[in-house]
Amino acid sequence: MDLVRIKNVEKKYKNGVTAIYDLNLAIEKGAFVFVIGGSGSGKSTLIKMLYREEKPTKGQIIVGGLDVAKLRNKKVYKLRRKLGIVFQDYRLLPKQTVYENVAFALEVIGAKKDEIRVKVLKALEDVGLKHKLHEYPDHLSGGEQQRVAIARAIVNDPKLLLCDEPTGNLDPEMSMEIMKVLEDINEKRGTTIIMVTHDKDIVNKMKKQVITLKEGRLVNFKKKGTY
Repeated sequence: MDLVRIKNVEKKYKNGVTAIYDLNLAIEKGAFVFVIGGSGSGKSTLIKMLYREEKPTKGQIIVGGLDVAKLRNKKVYKLRRKLGIVFQDYRLLPKQTVYENVAFALEVIGAKKDEIRVKVLKALEDVGLKHKLHEYPDHLSGGEQQRVAIARAIVNDPKLLLCDEPTGNLDPEMSMEIMKVLEDINEKRGTTIIMVTHDKDIVNKMKKQVITLKEGRLVNFKKKGTY
């Protein structure tokens, strides 16, 4: 069953630049997909449209049954609750502990304290950081900070995890550790993962589905691809 369906999508920015041309894609539930391509190929635009930071100029984007393009601004939260998002920069709250950073994602949607505790501990266990509950972000390595960001993104058990260059600031060894964490989440939780990356090593080692964009067009979609 498809979790994401993209039909005849075009994205043209106000400055006249077309970032995506006539894109058609179906990503099934439980898939792990890399999105690759050179600078300006439309990778980030695609991710931004999936979490409704940007709207397509034309076409349809369905995520988990929601028509993303048609969502009113005040209803975007319904989409965001189905998603987890991990960025290159970890975006942690510096004055909050690891536990508080992850719990924050549930507090904003009004979850009960007991539920928050159970879910936060599970998410931190899944990323291998249960022993760092009370640490602050500046006491953690870059890789550990990214794990906290991943825990925060999965704490509400989203169906889809969007990752925009999550290893961009990390060395190769740390990058592979992060990829192992993401692979575990994909397999154990059944979370669908769409990850933008320019890291050839990661793509070649992981042998996942690979979408290649070039100048806004889909040029390849392989089930077990390399860079």
